[in-house]
Amino acid sequence: MSIMFTGIVTDVGRINRVDERNDVRRIAIRSAYDAETIDVGASIACNGICLTVVSRQADAAGGSTFEVEAAPETLMVTTAQDWAVGTRLNLERSLRLGDELGGHMVSGHVDGLATIVSREDYSETTKFVFEAPHALARFIATKGSVALDGVSLTVNGVDGDRFDCLLIPHTLEVTNWSERQPGDRINLEVDTIARYVARIAGAG
Repeated sequence: MSIMFTGIVTDVGRINRVDERNDVRRIAIRSAYDAETIDVGASIACNGICLTVVSRQADAAGGSTFEVEAAPETLMVTTAQDWAVGTRLNLERSLRLGDELGGHMVSGHVDGLATIVSREDYSETTKFVFEAPHALARFIATKGSVALDGVSLTVNGVDGDRFDCLLIPHTLEVTNWSERQPGDRINLEVDTIARYVARIAGAG
């Protein structure tokens, strides 16, 4: 069975160390997760990227620091290439049988990078407009789902390669999206169902 996520962030971690080991980058992330509940070899989505835990240790505050490794392909196609000490990451543990599916099915395999075109803060919501890579834009539909930096969001509208999403205050509070500004690059994973539908339609 493939590792799956739901796009519902359960913690925001912070990078406290980055080590370069030949062509692999080893990243240490401080989180509120109990170290005893994290297995070496487990998968954790970090800003939407499925990464494997290679070590973990508890801290005095009851949280943990776990380490993951980003290979050259991951560094090339995701925002992991820009991560540094102090970067805050949306974290999600992998889905277990019986868990509630609160968002949508997310694989943690980033398809490409979207760019924030604009941000408008209203009284109750914040509207972000994104530009997706042209090859991925056809998989994004109004009222469909996307995972952006690991957060399951509903597409509000689509205009060519651009689309927009509305974020409620709760989402801004429990993720790192409060920090996002125009020009930022975002890890984009399109809806798996949309991808299969397009594949079937093309085959037909």
